[in-house]
Amino acid sequence: MKAILQEYIGQLEQLAASEGLDYDNIDFEEVPDSFMMEIAVYGLPIRMPHWSFGVRYIYQLVQHRMGNSRLFEVVFPGNPNRAYLANRNTVEENTLVAAHVIGHSDFAKNNVLFRNSQQQVGSRIVEQAAAHARHIAEAIETHGEARVEAVLDAALALEQHIDLDKGLLRPLYDTTKPPPPAPPDNEFHRRFAALDPPAPRPPRAAPPAASRLPPQPERDLLWFIAHYGTELEDWERDIFLAVREESFYFYPVFACQIMNEGWACFWHARLLREASFLPHNVYVDAIKSHSDVVRPFAGEQQVSLQINPYHLGFSMWEHIVAEHGLDYARTIMCQDDDFGFVRNHLSEDLADSLDLFNYERKPNGEIRARATDIDALHENLLSPKYNFSAPAIEIDSVDVDGTLNLVHDFARDGRGLDLDRAEKVLEYIQRVWRRPVTITSLDEDDEVHTLEFAGTT
Repeated sequence: MKAILQEYIGQLEQLAASEGLDYDNIDFEEVPDSFMMEIAVYGLPIRMPHWSFGVRYIYQLVQHRMGNSRLFEVVFPGNPNRAYLANRNTVEENTLVAAHVIGHSDFAKNNVLFRNSQQQVGSRIVEQAAAHARHIAEAIETHGEARVEAVLDAALALEQHIDLDKGLLRPLYDTTKPPPPAPPDNEFHRRFAALDPPAPRPPRAAPPAASRLPPQPERDLLWFIAHYGTELEDWERDIFLAVREESFYFYPVFACQIMNEGWACFWHARLLREASFLPHNVYVDAIKSHSDVVRPFAGEQQVSLQINPYHLGFSMWEHIVAEHGLDYARTIMCQDDDFGFVRNHLSEDLADSLDLFNYERKPNGEIRARATDIDALHENLLSPKYNFSAPAIEIDSVDVDGTLNLVHDFARDGRGLDLDRAEKVLEYIQRVWRRPVTITSLDEDDEVHTLEFAGTT
C-alpha cells in the first residue's frame, strides 16, 4: 500500500475516534481488480468451489467491461475487519474508500443484528471459510468431484433457507417426555405413601413407535437435512452445516444494506469534511467520487426504476441527523435493520423530496408511475428482503418410507414459486436425501401445484 495512503488512513482513524466511532481493528489491503471481482462473486476471499460462482463471475466480468459495474472496496466485518481496496483506484478514491470502510466497521461492531451474528458464527469468518474450503477440497480428493458437487448443488440451492430465530447452534428436537415431578415432601404425602397400594389399573396403550418428524413445520432446511437425513454421510452433513454457517454470517449484510451503506456514506462524507490534513486536490477528488457513489441514478438517465441503496441510506441518515441529532441516529443504527429503518424513518415528505415513486409494469411492457402511497412504497422497497429473498418453504413431514414433504404458501410471503426452478432444486435435494422429495405450493389464485422427484431408477 502506498505510504501516503497509509498516512491518510492513520489520520482518518484518529479523526473517527475523536468523532465517537467505535470499531475493531481494520486490516487494509490493496489488491488487483481480478481479485476484487472474485471476492465480490464468491462473497469471501477464499470459499468453497462450485460452478455457480463461475456463472456469477462471468456475469460480473461482462458488467464490468461494459462499464456498468465498478468495485471500489469489499469489507468483511469481524475482529479484525478485513478491507480490500482496488489497487487501480487513485489515492484520492482509496482515501474516500478507507473512510467508507471505517463507517462500515463502526456499524458492524454496534448494530445488534451484526453483533448477534458474530457471537454465533465468530469474528474470523475469513479464516473459517478458508477452513471450509480446505475440508471440501479434501472431500473431493477422497470422494470425487462429482459426488461433492452434487452435495454442494443441494446445499447452495438452499443457502437462504435458514431460521435465524432458532440460532446457529440450536439443539435437536426433544423427543423425550420429561419425568413427572416428585411429590412435595411433607407429612401428609409421607403418610399417604405408607397406605395400602391402590388396586391395579388397566394397562395403558403403548406410545407410538415414533413421533411426528418434524414436530412442527421446519423453516431451516439446511439444518434439518444435515441432522435428520439418515442417508447422508458425515462429510455431506459437514458441507450442509458449513453453508448454513456462512449464511448466518451473510444475513446481516443483506438485511441492513440500506442502513449500512448509508451509514458508511454519511461517515465518509463527514470525515472527509473534517480532514484538514488532506491536501485540497485530494479532498476535491474524493468528494467527486462521493458524488458518484450517492447519486440517485446512473449515467445521464434522469429516472431510475431501481433504488441506489447508497443514495437512499445516505439521504435518510442526513435527514435523521439534521432533525434529531447524531445520538438519536446512533441509537437507530444500533437497534434497527432495513425493515425498521425504512418503515419508521422514510416519511412521505422525504420520499417526495427524493422523487421516489411506485410503478407498475404492464404485460405489453409499458411502465407507468403510480401515485405515491408511502406504505406501498415501503413494502415495494422491502419485499425483496423478506425471508432472505427466498420463497417461504417449510418441511411439513417425513413419511414412513422416508419421503420428504415440503410446502409453500403464497399468502405467507407474496412470492410465487418458480416451478421449473423448484423442480431442479427437488432433484438436488433428492440426491442427498436419497428418498423421494415433494413440494406442494398454493399460488395467488389458490391453485395447488404438487411436484415430486423420486430419483432415477
